Amino acid sequence: MSDWSAIDALPSPKLTELFDADPDRLATFSLDVAGIHFDWSKTHLTKEATEAFAALAKAKDLAGKREEMFGGEHVNVTEDRPVEHTAERGEGNPESVARARQYRARMRALIDAIEADALGPIRSILHIGIGGSALGPNLIVDALHREDARYEVEIVSNVDGVALEDAFARFDPATTLLVIASKTFTTTETMLNANSAIGWMTENGVEDPYGRVIALTASPEKAIEWGVDETRILPFSEGVGGRYSLWSSIGFPAALALGWDQFEELLEGAAEMDRHFRLAALHENAPAIAAFADLYYTQVRHAETRAPFAYDQRLRLLPSYLQQLEMESNGKSVTIDGQPLGRPSAAITWGGVGTDAQHAVFQLLHQGTHLVPVEFIAVIEGGDTLAEDHHRQLLLNAFAQGAALMKGKQVEDPARSYSGDRPSSTLLLDVLDARTLGALIAFYEHRVFVNGVLLGINSFDQFGVELGKEMAKAADQGGQTFDPSTTDLIARAGLD
Repeated sequence: MSDWSAIDALPSPKLTELFDADPDRLATFSLDVAGIHFDWSKTHLTKEATEAFAALAKAKDLAGKREEMFGGEHVNVTEDRPVEHTAERGEGNPESVARARQYRARMRALIDAIEADALGPIRSILHIGIGGSALGPNLIVDALHREDARYEVEIVSNVDGVALEDAFARFDPATTLLVIASKTFTTTETMLNANSAIGWMTENGVEDPYGRVIALTASPEKAIEWGVDETRILPFSEGVGGRYSLWSSIGFPAALALGWDQFEELLEGAAEMDRHFRLAALHENAPAIAAFADLYYTQVRHAETRAPFAYDQRLRLLPSYLQQLEMESNGKSVTIDGQPLGRPSAAITWGGVGTDAQHAVFQLLHQGTHLVPVEFIAVIEGGDTLAEDHHRQLLLNAFAQGAALMKGKQVEDPARSYSGDRPSSTLLLDVLDARTLGALIAFYEHRVFVNGVLLGINSFDQFGVELGKEMAKAADQGGQTFDPSTTDLIARAGLD
């Protein structure tokens, strides 16, 4: 029998029936960890389903693979590397943890020097990176950098020059710190933007623009070769993947902008979730239960997408962050040993911000033909100082949407009917502070890991992003032959 046989054979009960049949359902499918309340009661998970997934987890040796990851084993087998992002927050192989602390001390010393005006007066931070080198810092800064702002921060990832010029228009080059984040320090888009930023500084009279550069990289020698002094290079381990890197020196702009204490709180919140994931039994393990729900919908109900909605403006970038984390990690078609996966991989992640999304995409969620598991993320304590009714209405809308998706409404006019039985989960944070945000992001990381282990894939490589970039580079150098359509487009744009 297949490891998946019991799961593939699971029934498809209605949500309202599950509540009617089990008066303790809410207690069974909710959990409180690290300042976050998790509620999966409005999903189709049952005790039978979670037992089947727990059996699959045992067959796939989830516990063993989890310890291999924390222990520094080379679980990223295709690149023959360990996976060391948890070591950045103090949970992992002792040698990796010690190295991360050394790197962090180096970052702290540089931040102290910058705050003492060792690089001259700094008022703005222009951070240039792409992918994980931008998405993580951008999420953290945008979520937490709204009160007592120490510096203006702009994080530029797009190679489109409009993005960079917007930052140039806002900032004074004489008081701007240029931060370049690239694991290899060869990323085409990042280095092109970096060179343009140096040009902007030079053209505007900055005498030593390279003296205002901080490099965040796992390849220090490349940064030195480019022109950055060794004292202003903040390294991180090769075992820290891009989309898992905000805990490392890639988090430098957040640490500088928010203050060191806030950055350490972020790390400790993540470490608290690490300990929970590592020690809690599966039936009360938040990342595991969330992954079970993910896999139930992709494998049993054949849902192709999932949609997180942040009912808090401070978390508006979370859906974009999760798109990379989930789809770059688990958007694979082969198993860890190179065989065809043979079943759906990660769902397509999309989402938005409430209440805006209610007036845009929720029509499909309530009445469309697609089954889309929804995830609501909300915060009990609001982030504004306006009348209480603002945050009250925000939270009531989030909770009512979940209730409406489940219950539905049947009327004689089919155009006005709601089928109901549409699943949602809710993550309710007590407050949005650095510690809780760290725990939230770590929860999503471990959820991705559980999904990958149960699917039998490697969540830590990302070869799928390379081919298009390679072809673009070859085309720029005149060494790429394309199909007739692409050739015509290049010619029409005057790029041939």
